[in-house]
Amino acid sequence: MTASPGFDQDAFVTATLAEDLGNAGDITSAAVIPADARFVAAMNTRDAITVAGLAVAAAFFRRLDPAAAIDILVSDGTRAAPGTRLMTIEGSARALLTAERSALNTVQHLSGIATLTAHYVARIAGTGAVLLDTRKTLPGLRHLEKYATRTGGAQNHRMGLWDAAMIKDNHVAVAGSVGEAVRRALAAGIAEVIVEVDRVDQIEPALAAGATRLLLDNMLPAVLRGAVTLVGGRVPTEASGGVNLDTIRAIAETGVDFISVGRLTQSAPAADIGLDFALI
Repeated sequence: MTASPGFDQDAFVTATLAEDLGNAGDITSAAVIPADARFVAAMNTRDAITVAGLAVAAAFFRRLDPAAAIDILVSDGTRAAPGTRLMTIEGSARALLTAERSALNTVQHLSGIATLTAHYVARIAGTGAVLLDTRKTLPGLRHLEKYATRTGGAQNHRMGLWDAAMIKDNHVAVAGSVGEAVRRALAAGIAEVIVEVDRVDQIEPALAAGATRLLLDNMLPAVLRGAVTLVGGRVPTEASGGVNLDTIRAIAETGVDFISVGRLTQSAPAADIGLDFALI
């Protein structure tokens, strides 16, 4: 699994385990489980899910027991029915128990995001609109969460503040106008300049100044349809704001090219995935 070129899996595993283990380690397992005890474990989903994050989960077990035998049974992106076995692990009982929570937290969270994303993608099937994620991610987890949205069928929007300009109302307020804000961004050598507009009368000034994409914010479908017609394919259009599973189909049918949804990462419930252990 490659979350993105900027994701450091080793550093993530190290930091996550350090948070859980503190200075004393897993005092329960050390006290209760014999050092030579061995477990076999099966990771199963109890929900219908789109799987994401199994390789990262496996990395926690391998970190604490490099000799663990791990078999990942399905690929990320698989639509798995309740009861599907995702992974088996055999190794040191202490190590597997110590890594369990970190591994499960990761795969539950990422699979939850991928599953919700897949539901949104299904709602707009056939419309031509492309689902995008946003920067509304948990600090430190952006690369993983955006990997999960890709796994669910979305495309990534900006990874950060550095890879495209997005001019919003506060930028416009300081610059004095939409056109002036766009001109300043282009003068700075920025190739991609996305402009958020919440009124139809902002469209022509943004386009005249050189905007490369318009983000049509919090517009009702009838207004969106008119805005898309006005743009006339001169630049890609993106709808944002007020998007949920009940509204996204009508938004997609207005003809917008993209729909960005913060809920994919902000509101996805964790998938119900568990580990069942047995002594061997």
